[in-house]
Amino acid sequence: MRIQTITLAAVVALALGAAACTPAEQQEAEANAEVAGEKAGDAAAKAGEVIESGAMKAARAVEEGAGNVAARLEENQAEAAAEGRPGAVDPATGQRVPAN
Repeated sequence: MRIQTITLAAVVALALGAAACTPAEQQEAEANAEVAGEKAGDAAAKAGEVIESGAMKAARAVEEGAGNVAARLEENQAEAAAEGRPGAVDPATGQRVPAN
């Protein structure tokens, strides 16, 4: 019973406080809410840019790594083809070295 009385008193106080707000106070509260919303939107946009730039850097690193691996494999295949190892592909011609 006591908790209900305290809760009811809090609700009445909030209602009276809201009713006591002047139009100027309501406009100020709305303006503050609008500014807060804009700041939240700006923060979200910045976070999106940070994530995108990180993804771009990661993609570049993967691309560079894949290029390095491809160059190494091409060198290995060129060497194997020059030695006549069966199954190797000469990168210059795309021809596979036949099995003996």
